[in-house]
Amino acid sequence: MGKILNILIVDDSLIMRKNLIRNLDILGHKVIAEAQDGLEGIDSYKSNNPDLVTMDITMPGMDGITAVKKIKEIHAESNIIMVTSHGQESMVMAALKAGAKGYIMKPVTPDKLRESIGRIYPELAGETEEELLDF
Repeated sequence: MGKILNILIVDDSLIMRKNLIRNLDILGHKVIAEAQDGLEGIDSYKSNNPDLVTMDITMPGMDGITAVKKIKEIHAESNIIMVTSHGQESMVMAALKAGAKGYIMKPVTPDKLRESIGRIYPELAGETEEELLDF
């Protein structure tokens, strides 16, 4: 089995966070923290130092793009994947410009997550669910 990533989920929707946790669990990764907005996400990033962050774009308080910029100031090498809805293309481009390393369109599936994580961690790109469960 490949590397198990420690992941921080930043999303204002409890349903979306639970969905991400379930899908990341299927892939064998560990969600170490959750945050409901960008400001909480930055604090959680500082205290948990995750391998990867999934970041919603539209949140009350501090939005995902601002949070990406702030996390990049703290740790330039941070790995952040934006979670986005259709129609947010301009915001996705702003997030990528701010330093996000990829994005996933909702609805989020294990395959979409694996593909997006695989772009950042190529050694994790090819594993199938069966391989992950066969350890």
